[in-house]
Amino acid sequence: MTIEDTFEKCNADYLKFNRIENKMSNRPDLHAFLFLDVLFPKNRCMVCSASHDKIWLDVDMEDIEELTEEQIIELVRCGVGYDADSLYMFA
Repeated sequence: MTIEDTFEKCNADYLKFNRIENKMSNRPDLHAFLFLDVLFPKNRCMVCSASHDKIWLDVDMEDIEELTEEQIIELVRCGVGYDADSLYMFA
């Protein structure tokens, strides 16, 4: 199963932030940022670009491929999506 397939499979959990048990923040977007920072610590900004109503997150494709299904579910519950080898969120 590809990363794209896993994100598609988890789409039913999109923005169901209330299902996350160990929240790092009360805000879904901040939780997603903190969660990704714990998983893949980098010394750079989390948002790498923005276009219209999307913000693109600065996570390398190699890192995205390491995500487990449980981690993807948690990100999807925060509103994170996957498209064209990148993670994004709607503004």
